[in-house]
Amino acid sequence: MKALVLKSPESELSYEDFELPKPGNGEVRIQVKAAALNHRDVWITKGQYSKIQYPTILGSDVAGLLDDREVILNPGIGWGTETSFPHKDFHILGMPSYGGFAEEVIIHSDQVFDKPQHLSFEQAAALPLAGVTAYRAMFTKGKIQAEDKVLITGIGGGVALMAFQFALAMGATVFVTSGSPEKLAQATEMGAAGAVNYRDPDWSKQLKEMAGGFNLIIDSAGGSGFSQLLYLTRPGAKVVTYGGSKGVVPDISPQLIFWRQLSILGTSMGSPREFANMLSFVRERKIVPIVDSTFDLADGQRAFARMEEGLQFGKLVLAGVD
Repeated sequence: MKALVLKSPESELSYEDFELPKPGNGEVRIQVKAAALNHRDVWITKGQYSKIQYPTILGSDVAGLLDDREVILNPGIGWGTETSFPHKDFHILGMPSYGGFAEEVIIHSDQVFDKPQHLSFEQAAALPLAGVTAYRAMFTKGKIQAEDKVLITGIGGGVALMAFQFALAMGATVFVTSGSPEKLAQATEMGAAGAVNYRDPDWSKQLKEMAGGFNLIIDSAGGSGFSQLLYLTRPGAKVVTYGGSKGVVPDISPQLIFWRQLSILGTSMGSPREFANMLSFVRERKIVPIVDSTFDLADGQRAFARMEEGLQFGKLVLAGVD
């Protein structure tokens, strides 16, 4: 079969023949119709994951065919029985196991779910990692209610956009931030009640004037802006973090946290039950993930370049797999 193969850190992906091992006990062979990128794929190419063995195939988000059945794959492997956190052996499809940037992928049958029928293969491939991460952040941790005012930072990324769509589907009033005027305009067109550029020195003041305060904040950045987010909360609010792209958080006031009775919650990925519940929610509400652009599998290096530029609004998908 053909695949995008990573042979060493910092090397470009090579489109070439690759032989997968035979499926093991309980495993099935999936014909890949579309696969989406995540930031972790770029980080792996930079050598930031210690367990990687070369050569390898990346790609965690996959939609395809199991015989004639249209399927979507849960990329979270080995979560375990504890719902609050994953087992120590938990890993994500695409490292160390061979991933979906290929014509075929092998995975245990427990990870295979029916594709939502209202989604194309490309749209379905945009869903797994972003969808389950956003679902756990928004519902399990954030316990969103229809009357909530919600702030989602960094709109344009896959998880932030899915969280945005989930919150809108729940009937919440949603505000967003981004460093891109274009992304803010797109989010406003989709239904954001307010959109603020976090590069503005007074961004937090703007949000305070717009919303008054938030019941739920979903953040992917951390960094110095995180402490400012806490001042935008209402008493009893929840602040859920699933990323740290801006680094360490300085200068948090414990007094602010305990006087306002705030809950600061960390989250990443989700359990098999949350993945199934996320798919049910997507089906019921007819939610369609945002696809920024689609590339042929053979041209996957261009998709990685666009991911590194950070200009995308939605997911980058590799398709055109026969």
